[in-house]
Amino acid sequence: MSGAPSFPDIEAAAARLRGRVVRTPLLRHPLLDEITGATVLVKPEPLQRTGSFKLRGATNAALLMDPAARRAGVVTHSSGNHGQAVACAARMLGMPALVAMPADAPAIKVGATRRWGAEIAFFDRHGTDREALAARLAAERGATVIPPFDHPHVIAGQGTLAVEMVEDARAMGLALDALAVCTGGGGLAAGCALALEALAPRAEIWAVEPEGWDDTRRSLEAGRRLANDGTGEGLCDALLSREPGALTFSINLPRLAGGVAVTRAEVLRAMRFAFEHLKIVAEPGGAVALAAALAGRLAARGRVLGVVVSGGNVDPATFAGALERGPEGAGPPGP
Repeated sequence: MSGAPSFPDIEAAAARLRGRVVRTPLLRHPLLDEITGATVLVKPEPLQRTGSFKLRGATNAALLMDPAARRAGVVTHSSGNHGQAVACAARMLGMPALVAMPADAPAIKVGATRRWGAEIAFFDRHGTDREALAARLAAERGATVIPPFDHPHVIAGQGTLAVEMVEDARAMGLALDALAVCTGGGGLAAGCALALEALAPRAEIWAVEPEGWDDTRRSLEAGRRLANDGTGEGLCDALLSREPGALTFSINLPRLAGGVAVTRAEVLRAMRFAFEHLKIVAEPGGAVALAAALAGRLAARGRVLGVVVSGGNVDPATFAGALERGPEGAGPPGP
């Protein structure tokens, strides 16, 4: 498959991944509903194996590799979460894995990637064409590249998250009116958009990004892909893509309701809220959708709002700093 995946591809991925990835639950909290004025359903992907949603797409792509290609293994580039996911999927299938990671990637993500058995090649985040680097490394060893977001099998795997949300919401007697998705290259948003188009076509999908890295928001408004200038801060390391993927953006442009950007303070507040009230650890990039809900940046009042907490692989010092900023307050209601 070279073009965009379809909903049947997501259904097939869900069947393929059953028993290989965790079906994470939906969480609710009365304070979250009170703050937003909505019925909020949180999908906690920190509870996923490897600590993020990325395992879904990486495993689906690895399972669809030709058995002969598996002998040469896989290569990818990642700030950490996708790298861990590829390493985990490779171990599951007995393949070697090489992950190119930024030299400034959080130590917790580097260590976890190594523990899954992957070899690591470091590169300069700001001076390296990571796609070209991965292609060169793969060519040197005859391996297959599993990119972090711009690949149909990866997108289809990420879409299984939204399938689970819709099914579990229905079991609660609820139907999603909107879904807020943490967004870097756009793979999770694209997979969720395709799934909701089939299962909940009236539900809005919002891409949420950190300030300074809101390329998807700006690109959706412009109707074409726009790049970040790379000068934004690096707190949300999981979401620092240069620009939306070509494939992901082609899916997201006609399907997403729009994008919003959140501030550093809003991200840290969401990390505290997730820890204090939902009892989960959220990394900064994994907390941006929750941050948007808590800050009233989404039209949520009176609606059923899905919120993805996409990952929990946070550096301990960063997490401690978030918790030291004071207790969680009530905050403003949503519009």
